[in-house]
Amino acid sequence: MNRRDTVLALIALGVSPFAAKAQEAGKIWRIGVLRPGPDDLVWRENFAPFRQALRELGFTEGTNLKFEFRVAPGTSDELLARANELARAKVDAILAMATAGVSAAAKATASIPIVAVALESDPIAQKLAVSLARPGGNVTGLFLDFPELSGKWIELLREAVPKLARAGVLWDPATGPYLLRGAEIAGASMRVKIIALEARSPAQFEIAFRSAAKQKADALLALSSPVYGSARKEIAALALKYRLPAVMPFPPFADDGGLMAYGPHLTSMFHQAGGVMVKVLRGAPPQEIPIERPTRFELAVNMKTAKTLGIKFPQSVLLRADRIIE
Repeated sequence: MNRRDTVLALIALGVSPFAAKAQEAGKIWRIGVLRPGPDDLVWRENFAPFRQALRELGFTEGTNLKFEFRVAPGTSDELLARANELARAKVDAILAMATAGVSAAAKATASIPIVAVALESDPIAQKLAVSLARPGGNVTGLFLDFPELSGKWIELLREAVPKLARAGVLWDPATGPYLLRGAEIAGASMRVKIIALEARSPAQFEIAFRSAAKQKADALLALSSPVYGSARKEIAALALKYRLPAVMPFPPFADDGGLMAYGPHLTSMFHQAGGVMVKVLRGAPPQEIPIERPTRFELAVNMKTAKTLGIKFPQSVLLRADRIIE
């Protein structure tokens, strides 16, 4: 096979001939990993499928791949400092998580490809992309369509609590305004008053729940946040303590004692992001890689918690549930 035929064959397989040449020369690809929030077991469980997807597609840590981890559980300034470290290190690509992580990475570099895994961002409204089909910049990856989901969460709460009139919404300002705004729009359309409950850290959870009780909330929606994802058990326990039927975007919330959870399957989402990252490593320009949505969602309900709260799920919920936890 001559050189021209080799190049055409590589392109047909979706592999950049330039990336292939680099791999043949023994290149070790470096991926910066930028995440706000604690370095805990929940994060490691979610990251494992990303690592697996890369391995399945020919990129193995210790052979031709190295990760540069930067975790900043503190302020946005700390996160930006970690992002700047990755930019100065000239990593080949950055995996950035959550609104704060993606924003920090985008501020730190306009040239290094960024693959996002963000449940709280609107990439077009935040000017990270000009369109989903052709992002146009150095950011691509997975983003979640939250306005549509907000309506589903409040509808689930209303099915569990038919007389729902006031819903507390636990939100983390670090995620930006999009989630809360979506919940407010959905609440208005269903004639449910939304009570915003701000909590930036677990230390503020009890205050937020006391406020929900004081304002006579009938139920609770906990929005997405890296902080909340790592504190599912704490949120579930407080919801029981204050007798608030609660729903959360993270399916394991129901396993941890929460009443209901509906949202993307996070391990599947990270595996999907691994496929996007491989496209980048193989030479596809990020501005031409379409932004993807999560493909796997799950509804989980906890029957023990329902019984404790005196809730009887209607058949409409039970028939739709992917998992019923007894």
